[in-house]
Amino acid sequence: MQENISLLLEYLDKNVDKVFKEPRSFIRYPFIDPGSVYDGNVWDWDTYWSVYGLICYAKQKKDEAFTDRLIKHAKGNIFNFLDHQLEDGYIPMMIEVATDPEPYLNIKHKEGVLMNMHKPFLCQQIDLISEFIGDYEWIREFTPQLRRYFECYKKNYYFEHCGLYVWCDDIMIGMDNDPATFGRPKFSTSNIFLNSFMIMELEAVARILQKLGEDANQIKSFGVERENLIHAIQEECWDKRDGFFYSADVDIKTRKFDWFHQGLGVFWKTLPIKIRVWSGFLPLYAGFATKEQAAELLKHLTDEKTFFSPYGIATLAKDEKMFDLSVTNNPSNWLGPIWLVANYAAFKGLLCYGYETEAKDMCRRTLDLLGSDLKKTGSLHEYYDPFTGEPIMNGGFLNWNILALNMVEELAVRSIVL
Repeated sequence: MQENISLLLEYLDKNVDKVFKEPRSFIRYPFIDPGSVYDGNVWDWDTYWSVYGLICYAKQKKDEAFTDRLIKHAKGNIFNFLDHQLEDGYIPMMIEVATDPEPYLNIKHKEGVLMNMHKPFLCQQIDLISEFIGDYEWIREFTPQLRRYFECYKKNYYFEHCGLYVWCDDIMIGMDNDPATFGRPKFSTSNIFLNSFMIMELEAVARILQKLGEDANQIKSFGVERENLIHAIQEECWDKRDGFFYSADVDIKTRKFDWFHQGLGVFWKTLPIKIRVWSGFLPLYAGFATKEQAAELLKHLTDEKTFFSPYGIATLAKDEKMFDLSVTNNPSNWLGPIWLVANYAAFKGLLCYGYETEAKDMCRRTLDLLGSDLKKTGSLHEYYDPFTGEPIMNGGFLNWNILALNMVEELAVRSIVL
């Protein structure tokens, strides 16, 4: 195990500088990209996970110059997104280097084309940076923009009848071809991914405002929103029969025609989209699953016929009809390959619910995967074959691959020996 950890640290020492980027085009602040083919673009949840992993790496590296650079570029991620926030609160999911005067997504939004906005990681990243440096004051002047960000989410992506947030479409949703959303009608999917991370985003903004001594009533209101959302997820996304959290179809209504359907109408708010995707484990990571639900989810995580892999977890259950390991970009493939972010979320969830043995095993399998890749190719890749551990595509990808170090660190903090 130590050999794999050493290989990962050596690789990072040689390659981590490549993801730190300086301002260019209309990207006015330093930023961090994922590496590989994603050079020069600022992505929403990617920047969050990069900073998440790099903070752990910086603590081990203990290099003041590196830490200062990390903080500068991490703050730059936030400044770049807030720099391109529109008046209605909309923030793009990605800011690309281009010849246009502003990000493509902003241009389309101004044209009246409603698209997905920055995934709920903005406040989580602000909170992450602030905790690391022990200071929240740097973000104080931007708190009105944070409020507008949530107002935009509430106005455009929140369905009051079911109490859940809904993707506009399948563009840039992070898990590009998640079958629960990919190819489905606009505003029809309340994705468990979106709603689970929104729970954490609401928690993060409340903590930011509290640290800054902002209005107590507003802090309380974000807390109430969080509790209401948890209740809605439990009501609409948890399947008691399957013991799993599913995304939900919200395009539900009584469709009357002439004198038909005049009797008992549709009284259920949503229908479960019964596709077992790794995001069904996110309520463990976000910490709102009950102990009983955690026990049920553990069965899925350890089932070799569905999610279990010698290298972590498959991102789609292996017995789903859509399971596929094709090499593809745009969309990137989440139909079964191993992605380190899914491994980490499952690991963290297991650890939080007291499944230390299983969490330790997840860490070992993850390190085996990355160690094998480094030994064979001298590089890290974006995603991997769940049966063989072979890399599928995009060598040089860092981003959430760094989270393997977080696993090691979090086990060590609990005195769990690998």
